[in-house]
Amino acid sequence: MSRPSIKESEAIKELNTLIAKGPPTPQAFQKFVLRYFKKSGRAFPWRATRDPYKILVSEVMLQQTQTERVMVKYLEFLNAFPTWEALSKATPAEVVKVWMGLGYYRRAFNLHKAAQCVWNEYGGAPPETAEGLKNLPGVGPYTAAAVAAFAFGESAPMIETNIRSVYLYTFYPQVWGVSDKEILRRVEETLYRRDPRSWFYALMDLGVELKKHTKGINQRSKHHVKQSRFEGSLRQVRAAVLRVVAEAASIRRVDISRKISYDAEKIEAAIEALQAEGLIHPVRGGRIAIVG
Repeated sequence: MSRPSIKESEAIKELNTLIAKGPPTPQAFQKFVLRYFKKSGRAFPWRATRDPYKILVSEVMLQQTQTERVMVKYLEFLNAFPTWEALSKATPAEVVKVWMGLGYYRRAFNLHKAAQCVWNEYGGAPPETAEGLKNLPGVGPYTAAAVAAFAFGESAPMIETNIRSVYLYTFYPQVWGVSDKEILRRVEETLYRRDPRSWFYALMDLGVELKKHTKGINQRSKHHVKQSRFEGSLRQVRAAVLRVVAEAASIRRVDISRKISYDAEKIEAAIEALQAEGLIHPVRGGRIAIVG
């Protein structure tokens, strides 16, 4: 079970009272969540816009990255690539350079490809439904639903880490192995369709609040996977190699080893992994460059 609350906030005390006798009705749950958001909702730059491009950028950045780190990079990225067109016409190396520091670089490549798709195939106007947005490169069910809700007001059910926490805590206390399919069923039946944009932002903020005070909520999810350490991992070496390659038009393998202080075997493994993913490739003269 989740570990005991460290120190209950007033909102959590109210939620505990609400669920003390069992799962709340959809109406009671909606009333509590929206009241919480009105009082304690957070403000971010991407919440002040309905531009689908800016919202997609934020959603991709927020995947597996803390909000505090995204705040600075989000504004920097939009300054460099303010529109679908600007991003679509950038080179992959230019995109990676601006992305540096966020990690999980596959996201940057996919975002670049999505912008090219929107600009070249949709004339700069992306699909306005979650189903249509899933046709963009690298856009999965959650991201598609998020952009559809926050940019176009579509009330498609969705789930991410903080939303998952709210539903596990509220509707599945003490229960282990809860599937996302089951949680999505609850999301569907409790969805506040009059204002899905505010509703999902409210759930996310409440999830953050819950995780501050109650540890291990998402460990009860059937899909919980403990994240591996970054320090000293192949992921860290891959990021360092990609950064070096992005900073040069092309570079020799031996020069990569001179620029980063990792074991040669790990550097070689990172190069091979990046090539297998299609992020870098060999070019003439035994050199390596960013694909694109």
